[in-house]
Amino acid sequence: MARPIMIQGTMSNAGKSLLAAGLCRIFHQDGYRTAPFKSQNMALNSYITADGLEMGRAQAVQAEAAGILPETAMNPILLKPTSHTGSQVIVNGRVLGNYPASQYYKMKGQLIPHVLRAYESLASRFDIIVIEGAGSPAEINLRENDFVNMGLAKMVDAPVLLAGDIDRGGVFAQLYGTAALLSKEERQRIRGFIINKFRGDKELLRPGLSMLYERIPIPVAGVVPYMDIDLDDEDSLADRLSSTGKDCLDSNGNHAFAKIAVLRLPRISNFTDFHVLERLPGIALRYASRPEELLDADLILIPGTKNTMGDLKWMRENGLEAAVLRKAGQIPVMGICGGYQMLGETLTDPDGVEEGGEMRGMGLLPVSTRFSRKKTRSRVMGAAEVFGRPPVYGYEIHMGETVRTGGQAFCRIWPEFPASHEDQEFQTAGFKGNCLGENGRGASDFREDGCAKGRVFGTYLHGVFDSEEMQEALWNALARQKGILDQKEQWTAGAGPSFSLKEYKETQYEKLAQVLRENLDMEMIYRILERKDG
Repeated sequence: MARPIMIQGTMSNAGKSLLAAGLCRIFHQDGYRTAPFKSQNMALNSYITADGLEMGRAQAVQAEAAGILPETAMNPILLKPTSHTGSQVIVNGRVLGNYPASQYYKMKGQLIPHVLRAYESLASRFDIIVIEGAGSPAEINLRENDFVNMGLAKMVDAPVLLAGDIDRGGVFAQLYGTAALLSKEERQRIRGFIINKFRGDKELLRPGLSMLYERIPIPVAGVVPYMDIDLDDEDSLADRLSSTGKDCLDSNGNHAFAKIAVLRLPRISNFTDFHVLERLPGIALRYASRPEELLDADLILIPGTKNTMGDLKWMRENGLEAAVLRKAGQIPVMGICGGYQMLGETLTDPDGVEEGGEMRGMGLLPVSTRFSRKKTRSRVMGAAEVFGRPPVYGYEIHMGETVRTGGQAFCRIWPEFPASHEDQEFQTAGFKGNCLGENGRGASDFREDGCAKGRVFGTYLHGVFDSEEMQEALWNALARQKGILDQKEQWTAGAGPSFSLKEYKETQYEKLAQVLRENLDMEMIYRILERKDG
């Protein structure tokens, strides 16, 4: 059976996910078969596995860091908020239903067997399980039937590393206060503290570390600096959703010829779709929540959302819808998933999946959406018809069906998704040939997705920009729009207007592991893991 080690935090966004991903990569580098585990995740950025099941994206990132394929056993319970007081509950990758928080907490005891079966499945196949907690273990009002923090640590007998966020201030109070609120048995499970997101001179911390140890004899396993690591974000707390004030610069700090505005919807989901666009030379990407932030945009992207109807109402109330409609005839506007649904003519919800009833869409695409309780989940590959047919790949995850009555399809989808392509390497001639209708396949072998009319596009395909061919097609379209296509070399510096997402991720995982090795006491952590820390 695997040896577990658990990362808990003094609060949400203390850096648990990143620390767990880094430890997964370190253990993988050291030759151990390693898997991540988080019993319950609350996030709107989800991931679809090769077998069409849904899990939290943080655990998918951690699995990639460990060099393995993501599977739902790594995150058996996923909560996707639909309102301030309710969530869609997903168990073992499938929708159980929508529940208010009060009802969910009453049913938590029934979910414990699912959590333990998932954990035991991993523990029987791996050497080390890196477990991530949720929120804070000091939420003493939520102790009953706890299977996410100390309750889970007890069930699987896992030692705990407790991380505090010094960037927010009060880290000593965070660590001491969290430990003080735990029972004696729970406190004994904390084998080390981690001070995370530190900026400055570590020597200034030493007196505080000594005083902390005098008050509660738990050693500090490391002081981790604030890291410039670019991995997929788990939720809308991500720093990248905040305006940086560099709206005219690309990721290299150079002047950008084109500006992309992504609408920051209240229930924005799967905004990882746009991460690759941040890396393209000459492109500046920002998240916009006010109409005036669209004035100088060269492309508007409307992302996915967990509540299409509710977020469209929000856009109407704050003027964003009117701003998009004004720009739609001048520049390209593209919607993905919920954003695609918004661009249509009508949204109908007879079963009350979202808001209930029927509402008018933005009317920019000749499509209509009818919500239903059935959830579409699949990984797909195809070719984007309206961008010169570059290969595209990604996943669909949505409730209901959208019917097109005019325009043309955005892309054609290949009907098969071989599991061997899960690592997103789709560069073989066979893949491209099949996507483009070659190699003996006819048009009838493909299904259509999305809609395009004029300069307005919509698709259900998350990850549509991940292929290098699609990145280059979009870059060229924007360059033609701005009249600078003949200046291509000036912007690409010989590297081409695209980059390999897989290679980029690998460099980030390696960088993360190196930073943690330099700032964590890995000898102490291995002793904790092997129960040799006394």
